Amino acid sequence: MQFSKIILILTVASLLILAYVFDVQSYLNLETLRANYAELVAWKDNNLIIAVTAAMVIYILVTALSIPGAAVMTLAVGAIFGFWHGLVIASFASTIGATLAFLAARFLLRDWVQSKFSNRFTQIDERFAKDGAFYLLSLRLVPLFPFFMINLLMGLTRIRTFTYFWVSQLGMLAGTAVFVNAGTQLATIQSLGDVFSFQLVLSFTLLGIFPLIAKVIVNVLQRRKRLKNWQKPKVFDRNLIVIGGGSAGLVSAYIAATVKAKVTLIEQHKMGGDCLNTGCVPSKTLINIARKHAALNKANGTSQPIQLSSAMAKVEQVIKDIEPHDSVERYTNLGVEVLQGHATITSPWQVEITTNAGTQTLTARSIIVATGAKPFVPPIPGLSDIPYRTSDSVWELEQLPPRLLVLGGGPIGCELAAAFANLGSKVTVLEAEQRLLSKEDEDAAEMVTDSMQQQGVQIVTGKKAVRFAQEGGESLVYVEGEEQPLRTDCVLVAVGRAANLSGFGLDELGVETERTLPVNALMQTEIPSIYAAGDVAGPYQFTHVAAHQAWYASVNALFAPLKSFAADYRVIPRATFTDPEVAAVGLNELEAKAQHIDYEVTRYDMSDLDRAIADDVAYGFVKVLTKPGKDEILGVTIVGARASEQISEFVLAMKYKLGLNKILGTIHIYPTMSEANKYVAGEWRKAHKPERALAWLEKFHAWRRG
Repeated sequence: MQFSKIILILTVASLLILAYVFDVQSYLNLETLRANYAELVAWKDNNLIIAVTAAMVIYILVTALSIPGAAVMTLAVGAIFGFWHGLVIASFASTIGATLAFLAARFLLRDWVQSKFSNRFTQIDERFAKDGAFYLLSLRLVPLFPFFMINLLMGLTRIRTFTYFWVSQLGMLAGTAVFVNAGTQLATIQSLGDVFSFQLVLSFTLLGIFPLIAKVIVNVLQRRKRLKNWQKPKVFDRNLIVIGGGSAGLVSAYIAATVKAKVTLIEQHKMGGDCLNTGCVPSKTLINIARKHAALNKANGTSQPIQLSSAMAKVEQVIKDIEPHDSVERYTNLGVEVLQGHATITSPWQVEITTNAGTQTLTARSIIVATGAKPFVPPIPGLSDIPYRTSDSVWELEQLPPRLLVLGGGPIGCELAAAFANLGSKVTVLEAEQRLLSKEDEDAAEMVTDSMQQQGVQIVTGKKAVRFAQEGGESLVYVEGEEQPLRTDCVLVAVGRAANLSGFGLDELGVETERTLPVNALMQTEIPSIYAAGDVAGPYQFTHVAAHQAWYASVNALFAPLKSFAADYRVIPRATFTDPEVAAVGLNELEAKAQHIDYEVTRYDMSDLDRAIADDVAYGFVKVLTKPGKDEILGVTIVGARASEQISEFVLAMKYKLGLNKILGTIHIYPTMSEANKYVAGEWRKAHKPERALAWLEKFHAWRRG
């Protein structure tokens, strides 16, 4: 524990002990106040400055230390100093004391509470960081909530200290005024119940609810303001219009058709989006081809490069085999109207569609924007002058580049770099960060780096490309800090993806389109009738997350305000399909440390797994983060062959809050890679075995042996 925390705890404890020793509580009651009223008033008249100072200090200490008696103190300052002076003293002293208690709770308890209840506390914390003033004002106005509890609980949130101070000052003012005024009528008060009647408590409670009601009204008015420039149709052509036929758009349209809504899906290019045509499907197919080719070379003791045209033909065939799943015909049969053309949103309820047949305009109660993303091409001098490729255009290559430079060491860059190395290219990866896969734990990234280097990939980290040039059919890449440029035959740009936001009419509607579409928990944009899902909405650019968001966007678009659901991002798995694969769900060590969350690590090495040894893939590990002393899973990272399949058991466990003991008690088929999940649970159990109970059992068995 920090020294400053120890000092604060000792100081607070000392003050509380002194309060107990001097029996402060006996002075903070109505009888004592009434008995000493005349003396206190006379002393105040002769020592005004000292009396005001003493009243402030005592009031602040009583409030800060949460000592019962603040109500009597408020009566006292009203009785002794009169209404206006008493109101100023009580109002400021109570707020200062409350803020000190708030800061103490934040300093002493916030980090511990966050680490202990991280999953449940995060959403509450985010709400208070954004709308804490509304919630605090409501709590302050309702006398049913003990003020000292509000002070302590608010200290655990991210509400700003200044906001806490002024809202508390404002929120407690009405109740303080009631008590100060009652203090001026001290002779008529027999008990605190004479001050606060049931009717008065009810009035304050209704007053406390008012800020929340006001917030709802303000939100409604703001939304109406956003829509005031457009005439809302009295009758709609469709219940829902979906723009974009990728993962998010297809799922949105599918759900709408399933619940018998009238829905139109508009796709400008190819059905299936990036995932089918330029992303997941072709990349995983190429990775598979590359692995088989490398295995064949290894078996024959050769290093023959592949005929790239035949590999790309296979990729194209796989795309064609999967195409029917996302085809116009399939979705038409499901009840979706599919239009292939360009969509422009011309009002919050109206879309103009331009097709080969002409232009038509449709109206809908709700619109979902699911236009996906495209590779981001950084503005590096000279890059546009060389024949660079991206994850979208690399599939157009007809000849295997003898030398390939991959710009970017994230998941896409690493996957394609390893694939082309296995196909026979001499690959160099240039990554600006200090290591590859910078969002993964260092031990996971290190295994991928070692494997890629063994495959012949040259890796340059911690340096940026500053300029490109073309010379004699070669592309030259000038790297910061290096005199000589890197020479390559092809550059693959893989530094991230940017949302497709321009050209759909969003700018004209006044919607922010700088990076991604800002959406609320319902997947709703600034314009309440327009929703967004998938890469265009963020924050995760995964196909499975796009489908996940699409469920919330479509259901809310079709049924709100009658029924709505907030998107749930608590358990999001991910995978990088290198060799070894890296799969993760929940927190990794990097994220846990960044969020100051306490955790334990349990690790099982694949080198000890029978199936991994039999398949000649005995490398990698399963690493589980749990709450200290508990089997509750905070996150899992798996590195190894088929890690993307193996992670699913942990995704299910985290989703339904099943701990490692449940996994340990589950039968796993032998021999399989998934046994590693059970074995890592066994490692956790061994580390937490009941040593005392085992010692007694040893004595018990010795006794039974005689």
